[in-house]
Amino acid sequence: MSAFTHVVEVRYGDCDQQGVVFNAHYLAYVDDAMDHWMRSCEGLAWDQGFDVMLKKVIMTWHSPARWQDELAIDCGIGRWGRTSFDVVFRLRVGDRAVADAVITYVSVPTGSTQPMVVPDEARSQLGELVALP
Repeated sequence: MSAFTHVVEVRYGDCDQQGVVFNAHYLAYVDDAMDHWMRSCEGLAWDQGFDVMLKKVIMTWHSPARWQDELAIDCGIGRWGRTSFDVVFRLRVGDRAVADAVITYVSVPTGSTQPMVVPDEARSQLGELVALP
């Protein structure tokens, strides 16, 4: 499914009084995964004129992640648009599904908030479409 996988070890401070990861931390985890994925792409550095801004998030939780879990975050492209695209994130501990997220990003020039056409280099580096959750 994924074009890229990022692994996070759940920290004690990420958990709430119920002993599970506090919901807001999942967005930080997927943001970190997106950053690592983008930095892993040859020729797709943030300082080369291409950046993204988050427009919309849809997140569905399936089961909790807990302290010291190794949370794998699989990332892939769910939709290509002209100035925006969706990234599918699947969060899991081993084979157990934890959450799915679909984030719509808008392509912008670095340092700007004005939409621009998604560069061909970004399309080729981030890859083909994957199945949506």
